[in-house]
Amino acid sequence: MPGPLDQKLTGVLGDRTAKVLGKALDLHTVGDLVTHYPRRYQKRGELSRLDALPLETDVTIVADVLRAGSRSMMNRRGTRQEVLISDGSGTLTLVFFNQPFRVDASKAGALKPGVRGMFSGRVRFYKGMRELTHPRYELFDGSGDEPPDPEVDPEGARAWHEVPIPIYPASGSIDTWNIRKAVGIALDAIAGIEDPMPLEVCRTARLMGYEPALRRIHQPKHDADWMQAKRTLRFHEAFLLQTALLQRRAIRAMFAATPRTPQPDGLLARFDTTLPFELTEDQRLVGTEIAEDLAGEAPMHRLLQGEVASGKTLVALRAMLAVAESGGQSALLAPTEVLAAQHLRSIVATLGPDLAAELMPTLVTGQLSAAERRRAALRLVTGQARIVVGTHALLSESTEFYDLGLVVVDEQHRFGVEQREVLRRKGSAPHTLVMTATPIPRTVAMTVFGDLETSTIRHLPKGRAPIETHVVPLAEKPHWIANVWRRAGEEVALGRQGYVLCPAIGADEPEDADDDLLDVDDARPMSTVTATLKDLRAQPALAGRRIEALTGRMTGEEKDRVMRAFAAGEIDVLVATTVVEVGVDVANATFMIVLDADRFGVSQLHQLRGRVGRGGLPGLCLLVTTAPEGVLGHERVTTVAGTTDGFALAQADLELRREGDVLGASQSGARSQLKLLRVTRDGDIIQDARDAAAGLLEADPSLEGYPVLRAAIERSSDEDARAFLDKS
Repeated sequence: MPGPLDQKLTGVLGDRTAKVLGKALDLHTVGDLVTHYPRRYQKRGELSRLDALPLETDVTIVADVLRAGSRSMMNRRGTRQEVLISDGSGTLTLVFFNQPFRVDASKAGALKPGVRGMFSGRVRFYKGMRELTHPRYELFDGSGDEPPDPEVDPEGARAWHEVPIPIYPASGSIDTWNIRKAVGIALDAIAGIEDPMPLEVCRTARLMGYEPALRRIHQPKHDADWMQAKRTLRFHEAFLLQTALLQRRAIRAMFAATPRTPQPDGLLARFDTTLPFELTEDQRLVGTEIAEDLAGEAPMHRLLQGEVASGKTLVALRAMLAVAESGGQSALLAPTEVLAAQHLRSIVATLGPDLAAELMPTLVTGQLSAAERRRAALRLVTGQARIVVGTHALLSESTEFYDLGLVVVDEQHRFGVEQREVLRRKGSAPHTLVMTATPIPRTVAMTVFGDLETSTIRHLPKGRAPIETHVVPLAEKPHWIANVWRRAGEEVALGRQGYVLCPAIGADEPEDADDDLLDVDDARPMSTVTATLKDLRAQPALAGRRIEALTGRMTGEEKDRVMRAFAAGEIDVLVATTVVEVGVDVANATFMIVLDADRFGVSQLHQLRGRVGRGGLPGLCLLVTTAPEGVLGHERVTTVAGTTDGFALAQADLELRREGDVLGASQSGARSQLKLLRVTRDGDIIQDARDAAAGLLEADPSLEGYPVLRAAIERSSDEDARAFLDKS
């Protein structure tokens, strides 16, 4: 039976308000609304700094009206109302058109000198003045919210001015004060709700009750109220998340997996004797961890993180060979067809002709012809193909395996939890290895991958050439772009190859693969593959050179043809989108030029430059940006140029990026519902919550004794997470 938090807003607020909240803010239930927390707090007696307001930004401010008036417009019919408001130092103009009642002092609620209120709108700059056009507002007096008379009730008057007023994330269709009123009604509807947090956890963590915390964060009387409430609700979010993640891990451990143990003279041993180099210490250590997992009776669920070109795929291939010895199959899931084809070619070459013939590595993508699909399907279902590499096509219902023993997911951030589960369910409790070339800070690993064990490869193999990275600041030095193309020409003249990366394909064609593209609202023109290809072919420094394009909009056959030609040295410069971000490996590629580099994330830029310098020759990466100094995009670019340490960059990325980008909407579970918890700040809370959740689940793995907690976990989890728990 639905609880108070599951009530639809239509039944509590009425259709009109509920529809606005649903459409504007995606709030549909009482639980959604009471966890729509204030962004900040403002006091009635505390004025906003008007001179510090950012332009083209929606704001809610508290200010005094200095003067108000109405005048006829000169060039068209009608009137213009102007209201000057102030914080005591700076000023801001409110502008209305044909609304004289706004400034009519005889009208109730009019804007007249001396009144104070909250004003909401978008800040614009017009004729040397900041202004809000047709702002929404709520006055503090003259609107039923009058302060007590300080001569009659001085304490009450002081308290009225000091009460924190919540300022909510709002929209153009509903104001913060209307949200506040709706929240007040919703809080009345949850009176007496049970606390999902176990009493022993609350006592140990010194938390207030859940309902009091909700009331104090929305209706504080003092600053201490919302501060204490935030601490409780942060822990609440962390605890629900960690309990869900650890419960998922415990459920998986209940399944019986087929132990996969290599033989002394088996496939893995034969493979190791053919390697022309020694494994690094990290590769050996991680290989041992994986081997122990594969030999166990519970399915492995491990995250393998490591630098670009650190040898993660080699470690995964050795695990595949261990599985193949028992007749099992391994499926490698890659995010793009280019990467899948690259993986297949690399695996075949690394195995050598004899082992490749025995294991029959097979490609499965959506671009295969009907005959190729039938041939691949037969290899999979009969068990002939003991190594399978593919894209999302592996997830289709028509793809079946004979004995799927290991699932390897490359570049995990491109796949949600449910997609991994779809592939896993094609086997009988197969082992799972999730790989990422983006090093992950500890707090993110606990928050996003808390259901996985973690292994790390920190050091690169010997012989990896250094990569020089330089920022090309076109905002200050626009003529430097000629030097960029001259430098590319010098590399090509030495018989080397390189990439030129663009954030978009054409003027109206964003690249689908650019999941991490940032600052998409930027008004500056964006570099495109189409325009850059034409420009480079006309550059004197690259005259007569073979320059081609590679984008995500090309067919799989076209992409494969271009990549094969590039790998064979038949293309000098490849103009591409981030379809080459990961996995593409051309030893002769020595330079990468990233146009509009400020439009990419720190980790993405680090991965992109990892495409060069892989063949023993020094690498060069030029990060071209038109972003001026001082903006976030320029800071990202400078950060990447400052170090090649992926783990240091991962921490910097965490601090520079928005929280939602870090957690990732495609990652499943309650993490997508986090409102107050921040992995950049709340590592200690996350760890304490994880410890508390582990202790609770050890005593009661199914949470039978905590039905309210179980309901809260289900409510805070998304559909993928609920589907997983249901199917398990």
